[in-house]
Amino acid sequence: MLSAKLGHRYDAPLSRIAKRIPFSPNALTVLGFLFTVSAAFIIPHHLQLGGVLIVMGGLCDMLDGVVARTTGRVTSFGAFLDSVLDRYADASLFLGLAWYLAVREGHEGAFLSLGTLVGAFLVSYTRARAEGIGLSCHVGILERPERIILLIVATLTGWVVPILWIMLFFTHVTVVQRIYHVWRKGGNTRREQS
Repeated sequence: MLSAKLGHRYDAPLSRIAKRIPFSPNALTVLGFLFTVSAAFIIPHHLQLGGVLIVMGGLCDMLDGVVARTTGRVTSFGAFLDSVLDRYADASLFLGLAWYLAVREGHEGAFLSLGTLVGAFLVSYTRARAEGIGLSCHVGILERPERIILLIVATLTGWVVPILWIMLFFTHVTVVQRIYHVWRKGGNTRREQS
């Protein structure tokens, strides 16, 4: 939702900063991934510090695209690497939260985090699958930027369980929105099913 509305609106204001960053877009992608994975390992021991690391990872994740676009270094591999590392980062965060909740809330909290992880992965998969059959699929209420913002709020405030319930519900709503979007846009097209 945020990415569809904002698009590349912040490229121009951030272009001066982006041109001074000494790292390549791919290096920023990897750096953001390392911050996020570090957050996942720290969350079970120190929730708020984990939240700070998620913020740092999110900033790198936002800047890698801006740097690529403003310096003319957009590549297919860069987009692919960013997408793959985002999935690893998402998995690590939800596993870190599952660990945190298993210790404090029991198995129910851990399953809540894992259920949200499934929803997050299906949000990404439905978009990738839609694009694989030639349809754009940037629809849905809870895409990755919204999830990261909610995870930052959850870790910095300690409201992990209520925010995960919101995410659990809305990630799966987003999957349904994308299924409906693809059905509406390409539902009459005949093709092989695997």
